[in-house]
Amino acid sequence: MKFALIGYGKMGHMIEEIARSRGHEIVSIIDINNPDDFDTDAFRSADVAIEFTNPTAAFGNYKKAFAQGVKVVSGSTGWRKDHLHEVEALIAEGNTLFWASNFSLGVAIFSAVNKYLARIMNAYPGYEVSMEEVHHVHKLDAPSGTAITLAEDIVARLDRKADWVLGEFHKADGAVEGTKDVATDKLRIDAIRRDEVPGIHSITYDSEADSITITHDAHSRKGFALGAVLAAEFTATHTGLLTTDDLFKF
Repeated sequence: MKFALIGYGKMGHMIEEIARSRGHEIVSIIDINNPDDFDTDAFRSADVAIEFTNPTAAFGNYKKAFAQGVKVVSGSTGWRKDHLHEVEALIAEGNTLFWASNFSLGVAIFSAVNKYLARIMNAYPGYEVSMEEVHHVHKLDAPSGTAITLAEDIVARLDRKADWVLGEFHKADGAVEGTKDVATDKLRIDAIRRDEVPGIHSITYDSEADSITITHDAHSRKGFALGAVLAAEFTATHTGLLTTDDLFKF
């Protein structure tokens, strides 16, 4: 297959390496230095564009790719709050977007376990739920997109939680913002920025009697990159607004 890359940071380089190892061709690479390359025959020849940039650029990148008739796989987070309805309208016009906050197979399995556990815990209000996510010092947003997705899945299944909220934010410079003292109907997510951690997400249900914790600990970014390539292979033959629930059937 022919892939285009939008965003050529660490993830972009890793995706390129994995895509080539699986026999795919990279026909276009677009980064901050060559945004006009969307409007080229090379970009238009791509079966799918894989986009890993940032929340402020993602939605614009989708529109530019769709304008050239190219499907998009995206791991950028943070755009949904302001642009979800606009993206849904673009999908209704016949465009295709595969979006996920995390493409890792392990995270997909972890997400399925998280949903199942939340359904069980809905009947046991004596357990208070909270979440902690840890990432490398270069990650500026908090909480992570993956943490938000996991939290939304919990809130949808726990009657006693109305929404999630950022609790303590331990920044890379050692400063701590926020608090663990949040309203009882809010799911607290604590965020920590430390070293070069690829990503750790832990969800804890705590009661007077005991506690239950499930954790996903990424060893590297390779699992994310491989998942993005698998998603691109899937997207090449599917249409609409796609997610990891379509790719991984649990």
